Amino acid sequence: MEFKVITYLIYIVISLILTAWVGNTLHKHGRTFLLDIFRQDAVLTDSINKLLLIGFYLINFGYILHNLITKKSIDNGVEMIEHLSTEIGIIVIVLGVIHLVNITILLRMRSRVITPKQTFQSSLKS
Repeated sequence: MEFKVITYLIYIVISLILTAWVGNTLHKHGRTFLLDIFRQDAVLTDSINKLLLIGFYLINFGYILHNLITKKSIDNGVEMIEHLSTEIGIIVIVLGVIHLVNITILLRMRSRVITPKQTFQSSLKS
């Protein structure tokens, strides 16, 4: 088998495993955060959490497949490792950026849900 084909196969396997691991981790541990944002509404939280996971997978799998093809020749193991480290490094950066964007959006949503101190203090006076 050609080095280029082996490189493609390794890239796909590592990228998909990495994306699945990150997606499942975010899905599992993000539920608590989403429950806070959606005022303990478990049905809505679980629905939003699943939709976020599906969107996460679609974006990442699409990016992985889009980045699969290389015009660079890969003729030996060293070139294969160099190419894989570059491509998988890009995938890791993309996963991190998507995660930060999601967290930023969720934090903004949460800040809109939390009651301001004035409302809390005024309810104590009544």
